[in-house]
Amino acid sequence: QVPLVESGGGSVQAGGSLTLSCAASGYTPGYSIAWFRQAPGKEREGVALISSAGITAYADSVKGRFTISRDNAKVTVYLQMNSLTPEDTAIYTCAADPSNRRLLSGSAYTIWGQGTQVTVSS
Repeated sequence: QVPLVESGGGSVQAGGSLTLSCAASGYTPGYSIAWFRQAPGKEREGVALISSAGITAYADSVKGRFTISRDNAKVTVYLQMNSLTPEDTAIYTCAADPSNRRLLSGSAYTIWGQGTQVTVSS
């Protein structure tokens, strides 16, 4: 198992920005890492992923506003979130797929962090 620890969540006003970090202890370059979010009363949504080769994919709801990146030297994946809206309010969780399947489906990910709260006020 590769423990994942998220940080960087918090409260921000609409239009603001936040950067989330996902630190992976014992991370191996072959993993895909993705960010998911879940708002109260809603299903979990895949937000963005980055493959071992650095290929990225985004949910339509965040394209053009969110950017996922990775720093293999720091074994950390980042999610830069800009132009935030109240609809982005959710618990954000990072997850790892050792099979590197590049899917934004939660079922593809076997290692999960604990999550970090993001709250956007209008």
